Amino acid sequence: MKNILITGGAGFIGSNLALRLLNKGYKVRILDVLLPQIHGDNPEETSPLYNSIRNTDAEFTAGSVTDRDTFRKALADMDCVVHLAAETGTGQSMYEIERYSRVNVLGTAILLDILTNEEHNIRKVVVASSRAIYGEGRYFCNQCNREVYPEKRKAGDMKKGDYECKCPLCGSEVELLATNEVSKIHPTSIYGITKQVQESMVMTVCKSVGIPAVAFRYQNVYGKGQSLSNPYTGILSVFSTQIRNGNAINIFEDGKETRDFVYIDDVVEATVMGIENSTADGEVFNVGTGVATDVYTVARELIRNYEEDVHIFISGNFRMGDIRHNFADISKAKRVLGFEPKVSFAKGIKLFTDWVKEQKIQKDNYQKSIEELQSKGLFLQQEGLFRLTKTDWSKTESYWDESEGRIKIREKDCN
Repeated sequence: MKNILITGGAGFIGSNLALRLLNKGYKVRILDVLLPQIHGDNPEETSPLYNSIRNTDAEFTAGSVTDRDTFRKALADMDCVVHLAAETGTGQSMYEIERYSRVNVLGTAILLDILTNEEHNIRKVVVASSRAIYGEGRYFCNQCNREVYPEKRKAGDMKKGDYECKCPLCGSEVELLATNEVSKIHPTSIYGITKQVQESMVMTVCKSVGIPAVAFRYQNVYGKGQSLSNPYTGILSVFSTQIRNGNAINIFEDGKETRDFVYIDDVVEATVMGIENSTADGEVFNVGTGVATDVYTVARELIRNYEEDVHIFISGNFRMGDIRHNFADISKAKRVLGFEPKVSFAKGIKLFTDWVKEQKIQKDNYQKSIEELQSKGLFLQQEGLFRLTKTDWSKTESYWDESEGRIKIREKDCN
């Protein structure tokens, strides 16, 4: 297979994958709509992602995966399709429901309908799934002495400063475990639901028509090339833009929520393995590092690398649809593909921030994204905390209340 179509190929993962495949001698075609939220209004001037592939040997097709004729033409003479095109962002998905469903689900349906009912040369499909399909993830309850899968956290509990997951059987505190590929799938956001549907559709239809398929459940991907202007996804990008504008970082909940941050080069390498390795056919793989890192640590490391003095504001805010913790069990990818992440979090942060320092400082649109969530009732706050507006941040400070065992916020003593 030497001819590869990458849908969403001008995006973060797609553009990096395209460059890697070109370097390995593949013919690459890219289908991308160049969404302004990611690429700006004039991609040739505002999108490092698009510019990274614009003057290469990659063939570029501008268009949406929701347009059947465009998709059909993009598939012509291709041997493999890597389906990355999707709307991303947990918070935004909770109110942009039609848009997320149309692009993520309908776009995938059109691809599979063409592969099922029309002539083509496709001999493999690789689809980008997400850690978001696991929802609140996998835990162990010592009280019940068994693995459990907590339900979506309740707004009432989080308003009281109780952000941790509970056992769905007995209500006790639970111990976080890595999610493996057989963990329960129970997404808590529209984005997660659409990724679950994408994965299920591809793996089901491709099996029925005899086309090998591979699904990758990517964890939190970051690295150089990431969009710095999109306030809806990618906390490293969001925090970086806030820091470089001299603005305070607003950390949700109590800052102890964790994610598995995996560097873009490792994600690309795993994806190439899935394309080239027939033992991957018909399989689903987690792609991460297997290490959980809390959001407060992310903010602190970014500030240290940028050598800037900005306030880390642990706000007690929370978004409906967000999960508390998640990190991946990557033993299957190691065993079947030989995948081994090579970039540690410390090294990845350094590579990322060194690249960001070379980029033009983007406008901080974070407050706009928060106002959109607030207007939909999806952005809430712990009860009893200082009410936040953009101008309030410099007048407040967060602190740990020993008696209550939780983060609290108070007005600063201006004297």
